[in-house]
Amino acid sequence: MAASTTPKSLPQGCTNLKLRQFMRRVSQFYDAEMAQVGLKTTQYSLLSYVDKLGPVRPGELAEGLKMDASTLTRNLRPLVDAGWVVVAAGEDARSRLVSLTPAGREKRAEAKRRWKVAQLGINRLLGEDQVVALHALIDASMDKLAPVAAGGEGDE
Repeated sequence: MAASTTPKSLPQGCTNLKLRQFMRRVSQFYDAEMAQVGLKTTQYSLLSYVDKLGPVRPGELAEGLKMDASTLTRNLRPLVDAGWVVVAAGEDARSRLVSLTPAGREKRAEAKRRWKVAQLGINRLLGEDQVVALHALIDASMDKLAPVAAGGEGDE
């Protein structure tokens, strides 16, 4: 008896659209928790990275967050204005260092509790096994996708 071969199913629809739709849903879930402490999810992530790496040079922070320098500067501004982050002179006149203030550490600690509520909620709604698989798929995919440089391949 010959082994039956079933045709391999091909991806349907636009991957970018599906990812954006999924991210909007996930973001709404986290945003609802962060709003309770007066932050956006991007602000909490930035506070967390500065806490983890700081004092840190802006370039290293941008690299760790996978964002460009101008986006980092724009995202830091409200945190600096709120007194949660300070950008000060580094070891020499040309370098800068980003660090949390004591108020920033307090805000991050407050937000971390809400972040955990959101994460546990996602785990419950999607199922822990699915979240673990999703994280593995994202990590493996990120390793394969390098940032696209402007004017790169395909431009003619």
